[in-house]
Amino acid sequence: MDQIGVVGLSYRHAGADDIAGFTLPKDDVTERLAALRAALGTAELVYLATCNRVEVVFAMPDGHSAHDLRAEVFHALTGRAPAPGEARAKLRTWIGEAAVEHLFLIACGLDSAQAGEREIAAQLRGALEAARTANVCGPVLDRIVGEALSLSGRLQRMAADARPPSLADLASDRMLLHLTGGKAPNGAAASGGIVAILGVSPMTRRASELLHKAGARLVVVNRTMEVAEELARAVGGEAISLEAFRAQPRDVAGLIVATGGTEPVLDAQAVHRLAKAATKPLLIIDFGLPPNIDPKAAKDSGLARIGMDEMIQAAQDRRLAQLMRLAPMRAAIDERLTRIREQLASRAIGPQLAELRSSFQRIASAEADRAMTEELQQLDPQQQDNVRRLIETLAQKLAHLPLAGIRAAAPHANSETLEAFFKEARLQREERSAAAPRDAKSPAAHVASTAPAANAGAPRTTHASSPRPAGASEPSPQFERSAAASPTTVGAKPAKSPSLPAPAMAHTSVSSEKRSR
Repeated sequence: MDQIGVVGLSYRHAGADDIAGFTLPKDDVTERLAALRAALGTAELVYLATCNRVEVVFAMPDGHSAHDLRAEVFHALTGRAPAPGEARAKLRTWIGEAAVEHLFLIACGLDSAQAGEREIAAQLRGALEAARTANVCGPVLDRIVGEALSLSGRLQRMAADARPPSLADLASDRMLLHLTGGKAPNGAAASGGIVAILGVSPMTRRASELLHKAGARLVVVNRTMEVAEELARAVGGEAISLEAFRAQPRDVAGLIVATGGTEPVLDAQAVHRLAKAATKPLLIIDFGLPPNIDPKAAKDSGLARIGMDEMIQAAQDRRLAQLMRLAPMRAAIDERLTRIREQLASRAIGPQLAELRSSFQRIASAEADRAMTEELQQLDPQQQDNVRRLIETLAQKLAHLPLAGIRAAAPHANSETLEAFFKEARLQREERSAAAPRDAKSPAAHVASTAPAANAGAPRTTHASSPRPAGASEPSPQFERSAAASPTTVGAKPAKSPSLPAPAMAHTSVSSEKRSR
């Protein structure tokens, strides 16, 4: 998980205006994702923007660990370089497992202002689809975001009989109180006036459903009439185009608005016309970031407006009770994190483990070949095959313990520790392989090295560089061959066999480092 990171900001430490400053225009998101990925230098990217957060989820190329990209994200989303310390103050970052955990908490609604809300899952799914469309998402984020959405589905099944309230629930409750004058709805909402739903989004859909069940009369306003008509049919309302509503607003007692634009969807003149058309006190609930209804224009027209900051504050009052109810989901997230950590660690070190296992087998095979030509050459072919199988079996059993230990330690050790282990194991194998040809002596050389020991009492021969005495003759090839086969080699020690590599010892160092941390 070391290659995964998140940079973002949310209601936890930023106001609505700050979040709006990092929000890309909704219609431009897909076409700007490729440029965003290039600016950050990442391999994969998912951009998530909601009414109370902006999150950039990224994955670095294989073999590269994620690092702090707050300055790069700040520049890419705002169009200007941050002042010293500004990016660190405005944005938060999560790296590795912390990034995956943060994403899981977001998907399950546990990091939302209204804990447990479900709309965020649909927004995350939409962000993933946008990344796929822009070809900036790959197997790593496909897997991680998919796991996050799977957890979200599990949460919904756990709470099927008690849907957690969302900001849309709070908005509909607040609107019903406005329509009924603080009384229980029980049909009174129908006489309280019409509510206009401006923009079709997960938030406005949910609010529309709740208001419809309470008996409120609705009109659905949207740029695209087909989308407006579809929602209007579902909630028994009337569909109106945005242009028509701007030019000639209906007499409404409430307006819930959530669009993805960067400019107010109703300008000051349209807000003034809306206020003039209203025959009852009008309440505006604005989910927009930046605001869809200019706060100053609403105030100048005498209209009550509730923005995201007020909605989030109201949600915070219920947050603790919701988190206590969702405690089992927190445990499920921890369980899923552990499983993914183990799977990703095993996959990351799989090639190195296979290489290490092969080295055990190669060493065992080489030792078997050596033994069959030296101390075990008197065995018949059947006996030699039995011995070879025994050696190979022992090699596999000896390899199992260190390999299993490394696999178990991998999820708890950082990538640098594991790489240091495998690097040292490779160096030892390379050094041993390079030394093997030097240690393997020819029979004649072996005789020459052992001859002094076997003929300790004989006169010393002259060096090759010394002049040969007159009349001395070169030793014959027959003499060399007979010397090589002579019993003088019996007392000599055989060439040292290569020992097993040190994975078990290196594994001990991995475990020791884990304990030291």
